[in-house]
Amino acid sequence: MRDRLDILCLSPFPASPPTFGAQRRIAGLMQALARRHRITGLALQDGGDPGAAEQAMRAYCDDVLLVRSRGARGASKRLAQLRALVSPLSYERQHVSIPPLRRALAELLGRRRFDVVEVEFPFFCHLPLRRSPAGTPPPVVLLDQHNVEHDLARQSRDASGGFFRRLHHSANWRKLLREEVAAWQDADGVVFTSRDDEARARALTPSIRAAVVPNAVDVEHFRPDGHLPPPDGRTVVFFGTMNYFPNLDAMRWFLADVWPLVARAHQRARLQIIGSHPSPDVLRHQGPRVEVSGLVDDLRPHLSRAALVIVPLRLGGGTRFKILEAMAMGKAIVSTTLGAEGLGARHERELLLADEPQALAGAIVRLLDDPGLAERLGAAGRTLVEGSYSWTAAGDGLERFLRDLLERARPPGRSA
Repeated sequence: MRDRLDILCLSPFPASPPTFGAQRRIAGLMQALARRHRITGLALQDGGDPGAAEQAMRAYCDDVLLVRSRGARGASKRLAQLRALVSPLSYERQHVSIPPLRRALAELLGRRRFDVVEVEFPFFCHLPLRRSPAGTPPPVVLLDQHNVEHDLARQSRDASGGFFRRLHHSANWRKLLREEVAAWQDADGVVFTSRDDEARARALTPSIRAAVVPNAVDVEHFRPDGHLPPPDGRTVVFFGTMNYFPNLDAMRWFLADVWPLVARAHQRARLQIIGSHPSPDVLRHQGPRVEVSGLVDDLRPHLSRAALVIVPLRLGGGTRFKILEAMAMGKAIVSTTLGAEGLGARHERELLLADEPQALAGAIVRLLDDPGLAERLGAAGRTLVEGSYSWTAAGDGLERFLRDLLERARPPGRSA
């Protein structure tokens, strides 16, 4: 077996510069693999500056190819979702299934042998991924499963308020279920971010060949630093992309049911919401004690200044980068049980857990009133991520799984 592998990473968006969780995972794992292997990135590009994305990805990719996608936002996205209602295919599959991507993929696989095709998300798995130049063995196909997508869509259906959103998710989650199970059955291997997600998949596909490769964090980039602002003792921070429905649902619920309890109990408390694309109903809360910051250039000063970080998620799967990054910064965290799922962080040890509004508000006020407790939780969280959630460790785990898949794919009695 070759020491240096040729790996093609296929993604629905450029991995860099990373501004949201899925990009962080792809970039973190690819950078870890690039220490020993050759990486080619093939991604769809929806708006933005393709030159900046290509330049950022070339920091760890030997080759980068970006294909313009069908831009679908706002009304155009709703129209595409409406058309998808009458299709047997999921909206996500239709969105990425475009002729220019098929041509680019076929050209890449036809002219160069890849050992591995790593597919980000199951939406691409129907494409012909095992092509190779004549006379060469086909690549191994690895699926990186960021979430259990059909389960996330089902949760979104149950939490959606608008009629159209509920209609879309009601039809779409079942299509995603069929496509996802087919992807698990067809792939040579599947990696999940948590044992909880692996168990959900194995319940549907017992024969799946799977491993857990957790999300991780750059522990050198995110770290307590004396040059950053000290905690102000009053700011509660939430951060996350606000057009991601689990984040939006969390903030709507928190602002309606939890924040008023905190604000009444602690007169100096203030809330800062950080993340791109804040919705109008979130922006309406902007005021003396609520700051909606939008996207910031550098998250670290804001986290350093915070008294604590909240993760009031009620929907989702996988594991949360916001918890890993906050822990790496040595911050105390108050999370729902689901928000902290899959990370092994313990209540009263590395963070505080609460699921009901009164309990969540009580945990926040407790930390605001006890900075010593906040400091102890933050230090324990930092220790946890240093020992278990670095990108180096995650990349090593992914490489071991890839080696195992390649060994299984090798014909008996044939050396590599």
